[in-house]
Amino acid sequence: MKIAISGTYSAGKTSTVMALSHYTGVPRTLARTIREILPETFPGKKLTEVTPAEFLQLMLRRHTGRAVQEALLGDHFISDGSSLQEWLYGAGRVIHGMNPNTTADNEGGRAADVTEEMSFFAQVVDQYGQALKKHVKDTYDAYVHLRHELPITADGHRPMNEKFRATIDAMLLETLDELEIPYHVISGTMPERLETISGIFGLTPVMSVEEAIELARQDYGHQDFRMETERVPAAA
Repeated sequence: MKIAISGTYSAGKTSTVMALSHYTGVPRTLARTIREILPETFPGKKLTEVTPAEFLQLMLRRHTGRAVQEALLGDHFISDGSSLQEWLYGAGRVIHGMNPNTTADNEGGRAADVTEEMSFFAQVVDQYGQALKKHVKDTYDAYVHLRHELPITADGHRPMNEKFRATIDAMLLETLDELEIPYHVISGTMPERLETISGIFGLTPVMSVEEAIELARQDYGHQDFRMETERVPAAA
């Protein structure tokens, strides 16, 4: 079975996927993140500084990386999100601006006006969306959606706009309904998440919850959380 763990940023997707993979023995995808892709694509730029055209390239690169990882793992894996995220993070910027940090205090956290450039960006994002939805529909058997119960992590990379996050969350669930992909919305502590998800899909644990969480903690700690601009020398 191919399962995607979905949710907006700061919902705990990555740590949940890591722990669930250890807990059940089901492999997880290892596609690179935007934070990793950005420095080699646009050296010296932060995500908040990319143009609409540049963001489209990042969407494409991220999706391509996901698709390769999905193909390598065959018919049994757990994915940290899916290509719907790439589309939705673009669609969300149509509503909330290319840098959602700057619109967080606006009514509804929305961009004040839509420029000609953003209008064209919206059309391209919509066309990307049609292709990415088809890919996800053809790839995944089911989704587990994590409620965003945690505050946004202020790491300088994630958009600090709660309305932007809420927009993506709502659009994601609407899209899963549209695509008729079965999904389960869950919440709770990490042990509760692991036991709930494994129970839903009949996955047999291969170790204790405590062991899985500790291994996931170690995996998470090995990630490179430097800002995009700090990665430029290494990427070059």
